[in-house]
This record gives sequence, C-alpha cells and structure tokens, in this order.
Amino acid sequence: MKIYIDGKYYDQKNAKISVFDHGLLYGDGIFEGIRAYNGRVFKLKEHIDRLFDSAKSILLSLPLSHAEMMRAVVETCRRNKIRDGYIRLLVTRGVGTLGLNPNRCKSPSVVVIADKMQLYPEEFYQKGLDIITVPTTRNLHSALNPAIKSLNYLNNVLAKIEANNGGCEEAVMLNSQGFVAECTGDNLFIVKGNQLSTPSLAAGALYGITRQVVIDLAKESGLTVAEPNLTRYDLFIADECFLTGTGAEIISEVKIDGRVIGSGTPGPVTRGLVEKFRALTNASGQSIYD
Repeated sequence: MKIYIDGKYYDQKNAKISVFDHGLLYGDGIFEGIRAYNGRVFKLKEHIDRLFDSAKSILLSLPLSHAEMMRAVVETCRRNKIRDGYIRLLVTRGVGTLGLNPNRCKSPSVVVIADKMQLYPEEFYQKGLDIITVPTTRNLHSALNPAIKSLNYLNNVLAKIEANNGGCEEAVMLNSQGFVAECTGDNLFIVKGNQLSTPSLAAGALYGITRQVVIDLAKESGLTVAEPNLTRYDLFIADECFLTGTGAEIISEVKIDGRVIGSGTPGPVTRGLVEKFRALTNASGQSIYD
C-alpha cells in the first residue's frame, strides 16, 4: 500500500507523522471518507467542497488547492490500483509544540489512504440492523459543531462503545433537546407512508454526501422528503428505517430499542433506493485511470 503524506508516497510501514502533530495531540484537524466504485471516485468534488468548508470553520489554511486535493486523491487510488475501495483524506494542523496554541504549528499536513473497507458484514445488509438509543448526546452546535468533520471523534466513539456494550453495531444519538440527531457515523432516515424524513442539519446531523444523494434519488422516485424534528417515537412507528453514509452506503434498521420496525425486514422503499444508489455509483464519478 502506498500512502500519500505531504506530496510524497510511503509504504505502509514507513508512513509516519510526528508525535508533536496537533492532529494526534489534540484532534486538531479534519477529514473526509470517500468511496471509489468501478474505477471512479464517487462525488469527489462534493467531498473536497466539504473538506474546505470544515477547514474554513476551524481557521485551517489548506496547503493544497481544490484541484490539487482532488488530484492527490485520484493519484493515491491509481498507485494502489483501487477500483472499488475507501479513501480516507485527512488534514492535520501540523507539527507544533506541547502547548495548545495552533499558531505554533508551522504547516498543515495532508494524508491520503486508499484501501478496501466494508463497514458491516454482508448479512446485515440482507437482514438489517438491530440498534439502540445511547445516553451520549450529539455535540452541541455551540461547542463543537457537528457539521465539522473534525479529527476529534470522541463523541461518536463513546456512543459506539455504548452501542457495542448493548450488543449492537450501531446506535441512535439524540441532541441536547432529545430529538434524533444521527447515528455514530451515519445519517438516519425513516419512511412513513409516502414520506421520507431525516433529521435536519440544525438537529445535529452531518451534511452527509450520501444523505444528499438519497434525498435526490427519493425525490426522483416521487417520494416526499422532509426534515422535521424526529423523536424516538417517530422511529418506533416508522414503516421503514435506514442509515446512510459513505462507509455504510445504505443499510436498514429493523429493530430499535427492542421495537420491531415495520415488517422487521428491509422494506420496499429502502430496497428501491439501494438499487438506484448502486446504479448511480457504478456509472458516475471522477475516473481514476483515464
């Protein structure tokens, strides 16, 4: 495996950063998870757009232009002969001192890793997930805004630990008001009748690239799409529930907090969206090998 670090490529065993990097010391940095399908990087521009938005929000000056960042991702995929895979792009504040002051960091670092990944076992995509609501709430907008894809993911990690302790792969996270925000690394949707609903960005949901793709596909399919405040009750009485994310793609939730959702199997709306999503990812994206 060849890993990109600040303009050079290293073998996995030699791909290293300094212990004084503020990304390691303080989680001071940002990242994107990106997918490649059929020799193309899916929604690459949108991912880089979001990376730049995250950088701006934390006053991090990116050392590469938008076009250069895109080329670094594509070239890393090419060198690793990726046709179907997962790309982790991250930017740290860079090497600094043991003090918190980010002004002591002279130059941000860019890392690109391209490899294989399947977030959940295949059986869960066929049968659906059993998930629970966890006590750890989503970060406050006034603290660490959930819209920022920062390297400080401890909020999500704690929720994932609680899910695992409860015997589940995934968990619902509420916001400070008790409304549904998202899951530990994915956006959440429910189907009720002909309406598809998902928590708004104001509720604490990340601006998910896959989330937006699914919203667009749903509207094309004639579904009404809304972004209301959702409670656990709304999840319990839904006809269908599913999660979306770059790593997870689209996966059904068939039981939440012990309540069977709908028929207890992946529903027709979810299955239809999965089919449309797979067709789209197979045929679109930034070509790696042209």
